[in-house]
Amino acid sequence: MPKIRFKVSNSLSSLKLELLRYRSVYMVFDRNVEGFASQIGRYPSFKLDAGEDNKTIETVKSICHWLLMQGADRGSVLLAVGGGITTDMAGFAACIYKRGIRYINVPTTLLSQVDAGLGGKTGVNLDSYKNMLGVICQPELTYICTAALETLPEREMRSGAAELLKTLIIGGGRHYEKAVDELSAPQTVRDLAPLIKEAARIKARVVESDPDEKGRRRVLNLGHTYAHAIEWYQHAHGVSDPYSHGEAVAIGLVQAARLSEERGICEKGLALKLEEDLRRCGLPTTLPCPEAELQEAILKDKKADGGKVNFVFIERIGKVTVKKL
Repeated sequence: MPKIRFKVSNSLSSLKLELLRYRSVYMVFDRNVEGFASQIGRYPSFKLDAGEDNKTIETVKSICHWLLMQGADRGSVLLAVGGGITTDMAGFAACIYKRGIRYINVPTTLLSQVDAGLGGKTGVNLDSYKNMLGVICQPELTYICTAALETLPEREMRSGAAELLKTLIIGGGRHYEKAVDELSAPQTVRDLAPLIKEAARIKARVVESDPDEKGRRRVLNLGHTYAHAIEWYQHAHGVSDPYSHGEAVAIGLVQAARLSEERGICEKGLALKLEEDLRRCGLPTTLPCPEAELQEAILKDKKADGGKVNFVFIERIGKVTVKKL
């Protein structure tokens, strides 16, 4: 497995040089970041409405059809510019178009810069169940331009904060308290850049050790079993203002800590600490419905195996473990 390539920068200059290596470049971008995407260069472009309702195989087919009409061949590279939904769908399209072309991720949200844009997971939803169709296929490069965060709405920043903290709980314990302090106070993109780089480094290290998610990589699902169930529940019940993915992950982290305490995997008090830390960062911490109503989605989670879920428990901040739930 080659090393995961990522670069953290506050400008697009290095990316522009990188793209000179390729004979033909095609861009898929979220219409919400059209101005930022235009700064990368003038390439044939496909504009997405990047939302969970559009995260379907039909959208991926539309991207593939567009590539075909543009004359993209096996030597082409697809540039995915946007949040996690964009990189998931564009990456999936690149991996199946003509049995695979190269792609580069340019994640533009904090959440995608520390999580979704790294690691090569691509996919779409099926019948409201998260990411049921997809492949693991590594991008040529994940280019993390922190300048993209400067106009990000506050709620989107909070959503990304949950994934950043999740990653530090997994493997960056010494950075966790600093991250809580930074994320719970007014900050600049420059303040967050070292934390973003550390989270990317942790995720890259985990993915390199287990690229196909057969073992160690499962730790990256910390908080996600409940998060995906919450997202399914809210979609299925037509909630008008549903939690974002990161907000659902924050709730999932607290649930993981509670279950870890109940099983004696961690010391008592961890769940309360995480709850207080996440609230300081402006994130929700309580389930939006009775837990029993989430069980159907939990058992249908893509991480389920033989009726059991590979659940990520927390031993302490900086160390987690995977056990059957």
